[in-house]
Amino acid sequence: MVKKLKQLAEKQAAGAAGIFDSALAGSVKESAQQIWLAGMGAFAKAQAEGGKAFDTLIKEGVNLQRKTQTAAEGKLGEVASKMTGMASEVQARAGQQWDKLENIFEERTAKALQKLGVPSAQDVAALSARIDELTAQLGKKAQADKAAPAPHATAKAPAKRAPRKAV
Repeated sequence: MVKKLKQLAEKQAAGAAGIFDSALAGSVKESAQQIWLAGMGAFAKAQAEGGKAFDTLIKEGVNLQRKTQTAAEGKLGEVASKMTGMASEVQARAGQQWDKLENIFEERTAKALQKLGVPSAQDVAALSARIDELTAQLGKKAQADKAAPAPHATAKAPAKRAPRKAV
């Protein structure tokens, strides 16, 4: 095409203006026709091979999606395990703080009850154990009294004293 244009330009330099115009127009028309035909050929080729290319692109897209999904799931797993670790750590710290707070509350409550004279759980448990012990001793004494014969009333009753006079 470039050669033809150069040839036409040489012809123009040689002379005939009318011939040049018709020859140039014909050359341009012929070039446009060739460009059109090349485009149509490319379009036909793209249509024929387009289905194959489209299928290839789909396969590549599926492979890429799998790779990115696998990578994303791996990162998500890492993040989830880190978050679980952090949550466990925070929970442990919160539990420790809660235990400290609970101990402080129990100590202060015990001091306040002690100042008011309220017996503690240990005091009540010790008293209960002492009551059980005394009850057992009384039961033994009662059995011993039943087993021993009752002494007869031979002793005199003590005499009543007269009240003293004031001096």
